[in-house]
Amino acid sequence: MKIGIDISQISYTGTGVSRFTEGLTRTILKYDLKNTWIFFYSSLRNSLDSKLNKKILSTNHKLVKYKIPPSLLGFLWNTLHIVPIELFTGNLDLFISSDWTEPPSKCKKTTIVHDLAFNRYPETIHPTILTNQRKRLKWVIKESEFIIADSLSTKSDLIHYYKYSKEKIKVIYPGVNDMLLTNSHPNDTLGKYHLKKFFIFTVGKIEPRKNLKRLLIAYNKIQKNCLVPDLVIAGQKGWEDESNLSSIYNTQVHFIGHISDSELEHLYQSCLFFIYPSLWEGFGYPIIEAMKNMAPVATSNSSSLSEIAQNAALLFNPLDTNSISQSIKQLIDSKSLRQDLQKKGTIRAKEFTWERYYHNLIGVINNIL
Repeated sequence: MKIGIDISQISYTGTGVSRFTEGLTRTILKYDLKNTWIFFYSSLRNSLDSKLNKKILSTNHKLVKYKIPPSLLGFLWNTLHIVPIELFTGNLDLFISSDWTEPPSKCKKTTIVHDLAFNRYPETIHPTILTNQRKRLKWVIKESEFIIADSLSTKSDLIHYYKYSKEKIKVIYPGVNDMLLTNSHPNDTLGKYHLKKFFIFTVGKIEPRKNLKRLLIAYNKIQKNCLVPDLVIAGQKGWEDESNLSSIYNTQVHFIGHISDSELEHLYQSCLFFIYPSLWEGFGYPIIEAMKNMAPVATSNSSSLSEIAQNAALLFNPLDTNSISQSIKQLIDSKSLRQDLQKKGTIRAKEFTWERYYHNLIGVINNIL
């Protein structure tokens, strides 16, 4: 079979969609020796990672790259819906579209839908992204033979908002890679960012959906009554800059920006616990990454997060700052709770493998074709 897939989302480093797309690409290269994959990559400014580029070119698969602005492809494919993908890739048996655009095609199509947060919380989504996703999903629902969802939560949203047939949606949980440490030591990362060990840690793009404002309010409530560890926030700037949150944080809160994977792993391993207060996620990579690194986890009881975490995390209401505060205090005060979550998290994290994802994906493709 000739299968095309859009891997352009890799260019958005630091996001869950980028981690997913790169993980899936590497998995296909590792396991599929039978089919021919055509990897479509388009970005105006960002180059594909040189090692991944070389890896694809060393196989029987094909890589096609174009320097086209995402806004132009969004207009051509999501708005006008012209220019078939085959113009770039050649003839295909199946095309798997990305998280950003939905091109027309002469072949059958499927798409991977990560989340529908733009329907649940439109006020937390950048207006450009909101408009683009709504246009894209219109074509996905109309033209896709099948949809692959990251979670039961996303499947439920597809049925609720778009009346898409539940028989044409397959839930496949993404794999989560073990991070590979460099020769550096966790203390090197702590020193670089001037951090003391055993802090509270969170990670995510600085945007409203990640719910940092409520997290900071909840953190401040505890600070008024007792001594608390520092709060460390890692993640690249989004459309909500940390300066917009400056009135509700103090010197115990550290915004450290985008960090490397090795630094991220060091911080997972050095924190007292990891907290993820996002309003809505289709999967939630950070909570599984934290579990893999034996960090106790607290996260929202909404969307896919409670589904993915199951009983291996402490859950709270992300809309209620008192609920968030209570969870923070519980984890600060109880060593036995932290140890229990460490054990459960380590077990839970082992279930999310790329090998399992790949075999489920191929099963879907075979059924479509």
